[in-house]
Amino acid sequence: MIPGSINWFKYAAPPRLYALAGMVLPWFAALAGLLTLAGLVIGLVIAPTDAQQGEAYRIIFVHVPAAWMSMLIYLAMAFWAGIGLVFNARSAAMLALALAPTGALMTFIALWTGALWGKPTWGAWWVWDARLTSELILLFLYIGFMSLHAAIDDARRADRAAGLLALVGVVNVPIIYFSVKWWNTLHQGASVSLIKAPSMAAPMLTGMLVMALAFWMYCLAVAAMRLRVILLERDAQAAWVKQALGKLPAVAG
Repeated sequence: MIPGSINWFKYAAPPRLYALAGMVLPWFAALAGLLTLAGLVIGLVIAPTDAQQGEAYRIIFVHVPAAWMSMLIYLAMAFWAGIGLVFNARSAAMLALALAPTGALMTFIALWTGALWGKPTWGAWWVWDARLTSELILLFLYIGFMSLHAAIDDARRADRAAGLLALVGVVNVPIIYFSVKWWNTLHQGASVSLIKAPSMAAPMLTGMLVMALAFWMYCLAVAAMRLRVILLERDAQAAWVKQALGKLPAVAG
């Protein structure tokens, strides 16, 4: 069977989506652990000391991947929220909800490690820089999405309201990314670009990319785990949930 002929829509059904999430979860978790170990060895042991920032620069091996994931997860969350709104797809809305806490965590890590990096580099824990301020707004958007969803008792109404907020907040992502180009900011420009050569040594770049993959695998693993919990909560009275929890015998075929 060629990949294009796979019926991906069948995974919109909660039982199949639950099974798929359970199948990929251990693989993502294992890759996250292995890549994190490799990335930390490269970043903390193999990569050379930076000529200007000294050892303090090594925070980038956590800060940069977390910042990347904070934006990528928000885009994914908004995408699934939009799919849920347009097609009235429950599974898509649950995917968006499963991603939100991890996105908020990545944003918090990016802000906190940025403060740790900023103190020795800028002499201050926090400045109202365009990049930092827009990243802080991203954290508020994640918190707002989760808070709005939790404040509405009806799950379908909560999905729609939070989905609209997620779509409106998408405008902040390009502001974060291009802020260092649009305004005169303290935050340095991108060290990695798709259109020009990287401005860092090969071991530094390798460590950062490996850690980025590790963060990606971690986020996918945690989102898959959270999605399974949400699916069980939403369909708590369904036969497939009772079967999944061992309360009903498996049905042949």
